[in-house]
Parts: sequence; C-alpha cells; structure tokens
Amino acid sequence: MALFLQSLSILFTTLLLKHILAEAATCSNCFTHSRAAHYPNSDEQGTDIGACGFGSFGATVNGGDVSAASDLYRNGVGCGACYQVRCIDSNYCSDKGVTVVVTDQGSGHNTDFVLSQRAFGRMAQTTDAAASLLALGVVDIEYRRVSCSYPNKNITIKIDENSDYPHYLAFVLWYQQGDKDITAVQLCETKNSVCKLLDRSHGAVWTTTSPPSGPLSLRMLLSGEDGDESWIVPVNNIPENWKGGETYDAGVQISA
Repeated sequence: MALFLQSLSILFTTLLLKHILAEAATCSNCFTHSRAAHYPNSDEQGTDIGACGFGSFGATVNGGDVSAASDLYRNGVGCGACYQVRCIDSNYCSDKGVTVVVTDQGSGHNTDFVLSQRAFGRMAQTTDAAASLLALGVVDIEYRRVSCSYPNKNITIKIDENSDYPHYLAFVLWYQQGDKDITAVQLCETKNSVCKLLDRSHGAVWTTTSPPSGPLSLRMLLSGEDGDESWIVPVNNIPENWKGGETYDAGVQISA
C-alpha cells in the first residue's frame, strides 16, 4: 500500500510539473526578466535616426515613449512592436511601468531595451524617483509584449524621401495597432491584380525596384506569436503618381 501511494505521489508530481512547464512555454502574457538602459543624450524622446527607418516619427510616436531593442529587434521584424516595461525596485518603480514602441536597435550592459529618457523616467512612482532612476542609468526590469493602440489613427504609408518615381519605391508603415508582426508586404496593380513581393531592406523599410504601375494596392501579412497568419488589404490605394516624402492614409486599422 505504501509503495502504491509513493508511486501515485510521484506520478502526480510529474504531471503537475509537466503542466507548469507547458503553461510557462505557452504563456504569452507573462513577464520576462531583463535589464534596461536609457539613451545617453539629453533629448527626452527617442532618436530620429533609429535603425527601424521611421525617421522623426520614430522619436515622437507614442508621445516619445520609445525604445531601442537588441534581440527583440529581430532583424527589423520587431520594429513597431509594443512592450510593457517596468522596473522592479519597489523604492522607485511603479507597478504599471511604461508602454514603449520599438523604433531602433541597440543594447548596453546586457540590456534588452534602451529606452528614451522620457520612457525610462515614466517607470518611476514620482518625479523624484524618476530622477533617481535616470541617475542609475541601468536597472533590472521585467517586460511583456502588449498590443499597440493608436486611437483615431489608420495605418499610414510613409514614402521614403529617397524613392524615385517610377523606378524605385521605399516606404514604412506607421500606426500599426495590435500585437502581431508585419512579416511580408505585397504591392499589387489595381487594374489586373498582379502582385509583387517587396524586400525588407532594413528595419521597417519595404522596397522594390521597378514597382508596378498605376494606382497600387497593398497587402500585408500579419503573423502572431502563436503561428496564426492573415493577410490584410487596406481600403485606400497608393496613388498612381506617388511622391517621395508623402504620407498616404491606408484607410484601415488592425483590431488592438
């Protein structure tokens, strides 16, 4: 009887351990421990020369609560992703932390994030605590992926200034809500639906030489951490005579 109870106890413990490990492996809402630093410059916001290619938008989006990422940059796939980041020292840090948008690539002192000074300070409970955090420079944190939210904003296509109509087209996508990645983009002629798969040249910049002619329809592949994939097609087209530096409202948004 004692041997039976011992075997039953071992079996129960093994099953419980497997359950815990399975939950840990699939938990998309759990926090991960890491470290974060902040940009050393005096500008409270991010940088307008970030690796994602967002330009000045990458410094000011989300009120300037932005970050460079190291491994989470993922060769540019991570550009535009949002994370809740909170430091863990109860003397200084709030429970909520701050939500940041990845707009750059970078690391320092074994960090996953290099936050704008504004975002770094917003992890604190008070203004005085924020000053103390900034003085520390690098802090222990925990983070998790969260949905981006841009109320009253549609996905916006920003044509790169170096684009050369009609020979070369490059653009980035602004204001992508939700918690999925844009992993592929197609450009289609609206007249005959012939589509061309674009290249990710760097960061969030999509490019093509000899782009299709006429008004152009965009197709974006959204990929989730759970392996789910879906194509989204904006309502509005890129006009036939597109110009470098112009922005075009896609007329569509992703449910956050």
